[in-house]
Amino acid sequence: MKRTFSLWLGLTAAACMLALALPPAQAQKDAADKMGKIHGRVINPTGQPQGGGTVGLSTDGGATMKYSFPVDSTGAFTGDAPAGTYMLVYRAPDTPEGKMVDSIRGIKIVAGVDLAQDDDMSRQEYIDKMTADEKKQLEDLKKANSETLKANALINQLNADLKIVSQDKKDIDSAATTATQALGATASKADIAAKVEEIKTAKYTDIQSVMTKDTGLKADEPLLWNNLAYAQAGLKNYDDAIATYKKSIDIESASKKPRMPVIAAAEAGLGEIYARTGKIPDANAAYDAAAKADPVNAALNLRNEAVIFYQQNNGPAQVAAADEAIKIDPNQALLYYIKGQGLVQNATVDPKNPSKIVLPPDCTAAYEKYLELAPDGPYANEVASILQQAGEKIPSSYKAPPKSH
Repeated sequence: MKRTFSLWLGLTAAACMLALALPPAQAQKDAADKMGKIHGRVINPTGQPQGGGTVGLSTDGGATMKYSFPVDSTGAFTGDAPAGTYMLVYRAPDTPEGKMVDSIRGIKIVAGVDLAQDDDMSRQEYIDKMTADEKKQLEDLKKANSETLKANALINQLNADLKIVSQDKKDIDSAATTATQALGATASKADIAAKVEEIKTAKYTDIQSVMTKDTGLKADEPLLWNNLAYAQAGLKNYDDAIATYKKSIDIESASKKPRMPVIAAAEAGLGEIYARTGKIPDANAAYDAAAKADPVNAALNLRNEAVIFYQQNNGPAQVAAADEAIKIDPNQALLYYIKGQGLVQNATVDPKNPSKIVLPPDCTAAYEKYLELAPDGPYANEVASILQQAGEKIPSSYKAPPKSH
């Protein structure tokens, strides 16, 4: 009997312990059931989000905060509080103790409900409490903010348009590949050339349209004028392009801190137009100006000058341009090929051996340097063949392609 009694005591004790543990859990559940939520944003008198500080809920007219929630950098706040009616109080990070920036009475927190409640200090009630000087400062600030917002919106629009232009330029550079893919490998050269011209014309026209609009919106930005001139030149409206590039240079040069790469890009653009229209001295002057304005990209600009003269089949000009570019970067194989191609135009036939050609001075050295720098380059076989016809020694670095069977 004693053991049985002891067992019952144990069971009774355990049961009592369980019974005693129930009320706190129930109390927590009951308390949770009475909680509500609040969220919102703090808006300053200009109508913009007010980041930082705290939003509090008070039941004593703002003397103390029963509950306080941090305001993030976007002006947002959120928190929990028991159901009831409160005064919402906003305090900035530097608000003195016992003071407040704004308050809103009659905020009702309802159990189980997430209340959306902003503290919008642009409301008329808040503005009416401001002094005349404060109202004047507010109006000035609103005007400045409005102008800033408009400027930012414009910049965003221009940047979006510049992305379009950037893609158009990539499409122009890859026009040959695109045309070949579109027409197929069996298409004639004439058909591919016509397709390339069609693609480029469409892209140049698109750039011209977008940049004409944008230069009208922001006429003091040289980058826009540079892009417009690029499109005009691509459409062979050379006179317009020249005037536009010069306008870009004038605007940038007149700024407090001229961006020299922008000026260099315009000068290089002028150089290309002059080179393609046979104005050699003007082209040389423009490319030299580009190199001086932007030394970092001088080699690239002078290389482009040599390439354009090569495309125009202007032997003397391409040789001179290649020499200038080589002075800055003597390790660009292409420059030696361009120089050699310019010089080889003056090659003659050996009167004693009609199958042998006589290369002009410096031509052999230019070709040999090309093979030294690019023994398997795209022009290596062509260069080696020319040297062989001239009876010149071919650099050992060059490896002839295997003979086909």
